[in-house]
Amino acid sequence: MDEFPLAAPAFSGDSRTVDAGNAFDWLRQGWVVFMAQPGQWLILSLLLLIMMLGMSVVPLIGTLAGNLLTPVFLAGLLHACRRTLNGETPEAGDLFAGFKANAGNLIIIGLVYMLGMFGIFLIGLAIGGGGLLGGMMAGSMLGAGVALGGVALAMLLSLVLSVPLFMALWFAPALVYFNRMSPIEALKASFGACAKNTLPFLVYGLIVLILTFFAALPLFLGFLVLLPVIAGSIYVSYRDIFLAD
Repeated sequence: MDEFPLAAPAFSGDSRTVDAGNAFDWLRQGWVVFMAQPGQWLILSLLLLIMMLGMSVVPLIGTLAGNLLTPVFLAGLLHACRRTLNGETPEAGDLFAGFKANAGNLIIIGLVYMLGMFGIFLIGLAIGGGGLLGGMMAGSMLGAGVALGGVALAMLLSLVLSVPLFMALWFAPALVYFNRMSPIEALKASFGACAKNTLPFLVYGLIVLILTFFAALPLFLGFLVLLPVIAGSIYVSYRDIFLAD
């Protein structure tokens, strides 16, 4: 006979399909998150950028640490987004919330990202390097065409291979942090959710690409604002598609 109270069933990772227009609402809500506490969010953004920059200047080890800890810090940003939308004031300490809950699984997500990008780099290097080598051996104008073609193919293939990787990674930190999913299940659920919503994410990606261009113009200072807006949009889209938290 079952004992009461019954344990809540584990989150299944089921997702739903939304309209393409939801992409605009995700970003609008991301702006709402920032404007609710702009001073606090600027502090959070600045702190995160300083830490990531500090790690990046340390050869090899800093880069590895940055890749592994990115999902952990993203979980902290999403935690701050939830607090903001609940009417609370985000704090600098929220950035480290991911270290307090499922940090190991979040780091595994970072490891998947690092290994995936490294694999894509090797494939691109092999194809691009092969094209350059073939061009050098052929010589003349034909060789130049072969070399350029190899480099272009390598860049295109790297871009194509990056898409499914980012689809798997997009919601994985939120699913691990909020729903306690295992890394593999979170990656699968994230990929499935993105695959169901190709058009909304295409619209979203194009808008973010434009916003990134403008954020980089004023000495990259625009990222102090864009970072919390994107974090807010990720949290809102996660709630919109998974309806669970």
